[in-house]
Amino acid sequence: MTLPPLLSWQDIHARLPVIFPEGSANRDHSIWEISARTIFVMLYAGAIEGAERWIRPDQVTRMTTFQAQQDDGAARLAWAEASIRPSKADVPGRWYAVNTRESIRDDTIRYALIQNGAVIERPGLATTSPAGRYALQADFAALLAPDLDEAAFIARAAAWREKHLNPGALARIAIVRKGAAGGGEYELVTFPNGETRRMSMGPSADISKAVIEVFAPRFLRKPGVIALSESGNKVVARDDELAKAIGLTIPADKSLPDIVLVDLGPTHPLIVFVEVVHTDGPVNEARKAALLQISEGAGFPSQHVAFVTAYLDRAGQPFRKTVSSLAWGTYAWFASEPDRLIAFSAKPLPIAGA
Repeated sequence: MTLPPLLSWQDIHARLPVIFPEGSANRDHSIWEISARTIFVMLYAGAIEGAERWIRPDQVTRMTTFQAQQDDGAARLAWAEASIRPSKADVPGRWYAVNTRESIRDDTIRYALIQNGAVIERPGLATTSPAGRYALQADFAALLAPDLDEAAFIARAAAWREKHLNPGALARIAIVRKGAAGGGEYELVTFPNGETRRMSMGPSADISKAVIEVFAPRFLRKPGVIALSESGNKVVARDDELAKAIGLTIPADKSLPDIVLVDLGPTHPLIVFVEVVHTDGPVNEARKAALLQISEGAGFPSQHVAFVTAYLDRAGQPFRKTVSSLAWGTYAWFASEPDRLIAFSAKPLPIAGA
C-alpha cells in the first residue's frame, strides 16, 4: 500500500496550535507533545481513514527516535505490523513507558483528538479486542502534508474547522478569539434597560460586556445593573436610584466588585455580585465574606444574594489558576459557554443511612 508522506512529530507539534486555536475543547491535550507524537505514529503506520489500518495506544509508547527516522515505506510497514502484535519484550529507547498507554488512550485520543474530530475509532470492534482501534480523520491528515506552505496550511486548517467542528465549538473559538484580541479605544455595552455605556477595550471589558448583555438576561428574570466598574476601580456606571428603590446602599469606597446586578423578578429582589477575572480576583472566601457584609448591612440577607466569578473560557489559564480558591456557595460562568453555570454547592449531599 502507499503510505502518506511523513511530517516529523516536531513539525506536527508546531501545526497543532493553529489547527486547534484557543477555545477548542481540551485544547491542552490536543496540542501537547504527546498528541503530536501520537499523530506521528498514526501517520507512520498509515492509519488514516479509508486505508483500513489502525493503531493501538501502546504502539505510541513503543516508537523510538531511531525508528521514526526510518521513513521508507518498507521500514514503516514492517514496524507497523510488528508493533501491533502484543509483546512484553523490552524496547530500548522507547518514547514512553508501558504504563502510559492508558493515559495516551484517554487523555490524548478519546477526550481530545476524537472529541475535536481529528481521530476516528474503528466501528464494530469489541472493547476487549487487541486489534488496532484508532486512525486519523482523512481531512485532518491532509493538514499534515509536508509540502503545504504556511498560507495554504492556515487556509486549509480554517476550512477543516468549519467543516468538521460543531457549531457550538466554532462559536466558542470565535468568542475566545474576540476576547483575546482587543483593539480600538472603547466598546459599547448595552444595559437591560436599553442604555449604553463606553468601556475601555480589552479582555476584561469583553467579559463584563458578556455578563451584562448575555449572562443577565439568560439567568435573571428581570435584570438591572446597579454598578459597573473597570479594572482599576474606575466606575463606568452607577445607578443609585435603582439601588435606593430596592433598599441597597452602595458604599462610596472601592469595596464593590466589578459588576452588581439585581433581579427585580422575584418578590424579594436578588442581588448578584460579579467579579470579572482575566488574570486574578475571583470570589474567594474572604471576598465573599466582605460582600456579604455589604449586602447584609443594606438589609439583604444571604438567601437573596448570589456571587458569580466570570471568565472568558473554562479552558483558559485564569480559571485553572483560580478555581481552587473559589468560595463554596458561589458560581462560575464562562463567556464562551454562556448557557452553563458551574455551582460550587455549599450543601452536603445526603448519605444513605446517615
